[in-house]
Amino acid sequence: MAERIFPIGIQTFEKIRDVNYVYVDKTQQVYRITHGSSMYFFLSRPRRFGKSLLLSTLESYFEGRRDLFEGLAIAALEKEWKSYPVLHLDLTGTNYHEPDALQKTLNLSLIQWEKIYGHGEGEDTLGDRFTGIIKRAKEQTGLPVVLLVDEYEKPILDTLDDEELQEKHRQTLNGFYGGIKKADRYLKFVLLTGVTKIGKLSVFSALNNLTDISLMPDFSNICGITEKELESNFHEDIQAMADARGKTYEAMHADLKREYNGYHFCEEMTESVYNPFSLLKALAYKKLDHFWFESGTPTFLVQLLKQTRSNIDKLEGATVEKDMIMSIDTYKDNPLPILYQSGYLTISGYDEEFSEFMLGYPNVEVKEGFLKGMIPLVTGSEKASEFQISGFIRDVRKGDTQAFFNRIDALLANVPYEIKLDYEVHFQNFVYLLFTLMGFYTHVEYHTAMGRADVIIKTDKYIYVMELKREGSAEAAIQQIKDKEYAKPFMSDGRKLILAGANFRADMCALDGLIVE
Repeated sequence: MAERIFPIGIQTFEKIRDVNYVYVDKTQQVYRITHGSSMYFFLSRPRRFGKSLLLSTLESYFEGRRDLFEGLAIAALEKEWKSYPVLHLDLTGTNYHEPDALQKTLNLSLIQWEKIYGHGEGEDTLGDRFTGIIKRAKEQTGLPVVLLVDEYEKPILDTLDDEELQEKHRQTLNGFYGGIKKADRYLKFVLLTGVTKIGKLSVFSALNNLTDISLMPDFSNICGITEKELESNFHEDIQAMADARGKTYEAMHADLKREYNGYHFCEEMTESVYNPFSLLKALAYKKLDHFWFESGTPTFLVQLLKQTRSNIDKLEGATVEKDMIMSIDTYKDNPLPILYQSGYLTISGYDEEFSEFMLGYPNVEVKEGFLKGMIPLVTGSEKASEFQISGFIRDVRKGDTQAFFNRIDALLANVPYEIKLDYEVHFQNFVYLLFTLMGFYTHVEYHTAMGRADVIIKTDKYIYVMELKREGSAEAAIQQIKDKEYAKPFMSDGRKLILAGANFRADMCALDGLIVE
């Protein structure tokens, strides 16, 4: 097999076709979206999921670049190839923490377009200049304008921790996007992509006929790679990876599916898709890794979970109302929508009666990567030399409770003063993360007939029943396990039961008593 070139990080359709990179044909969906009854669209997908490539494909299509589409599905579908004026606004490559960054980015795009279509008298604001450019592009070419906006809301997402600058960006974008509504009669097609829908941005109120295709079954696979596409496009690559790893084709395929598949973007869950960035990297390098997390860490989301005192173990199986899943407006009170939009959770079910989505981690890469991303938040350090992961796993496996709690105490000692485990839920999350990442079955707040056990951990030989107190006592913790009979559901299991009552002091960020029975 000739060596294949994978388009890792390549987001330009023209370059992919000219250089003969591997390309998964999405042009049938391009034809469908451009030949429907609507002309205004919005699409939300996580980062690194192919939104930029989709817009580049649309740009080449509307520019009439028929040569680039030879051999693809759209070549047999499209009968007329016209060269429309295309305005492609890319907001992805700028850090918007600088106060004037957004103004500069928009102004540079306007200047480029004005070099082609001119600048009208009295066009002083960004919005007026934008409207004027669209109008003149239509008048000069005789064809309506195509408008493509990549990451339309990135300036807002970049400044979620700076309300004053965020408001300034919001006002700037409102004025700029207002130009789209004014130019309606000069437009042929509009697609805005992003991660979320922001109600405070006028684009969604001004364009009241905007069609959101983010959760539509017909477009659920417009980005990402389906199982069918994997088989038809990458069969030989999977075999080559299997050979390199000393596995069968079936085993390698199963590994890829477990690591990178599992995303759902409609309530019907008709089809799951692979993360294209991670999948292509795995096939190119012939190894499994957390590639998506290497390209960006969820620091903001991790901080948000702490601020909202969210139970990390409750994220999988959590529900969110259908009307809220695409909005970011309530993120300070409910982090679930933005966790879905960002790709850390995906749709795992839908309750039609209550119009609620059930969420879950899409795959192993996301779950392990996300949980590992939580560790620096609670420890304050990427490294905890005294913890010793291998020793911790051995201690848990052999039932040495005192030993592995000593390791937890050493890890807690690394937590900086400014990072506090202020609430009992923070300590529960801390313990849940440690045991889950080490591969042990872990259940926080396990419901029994008489109450809720703080932590249940299962190994092949032991079941640990733990009660964790904050500013209490280990004696009270172990007594609660007995009084509430937390161990009773596991009496007939056959594995050895270990009861552990622990207390920790938030002011010292340290364990302050442990009783094991």
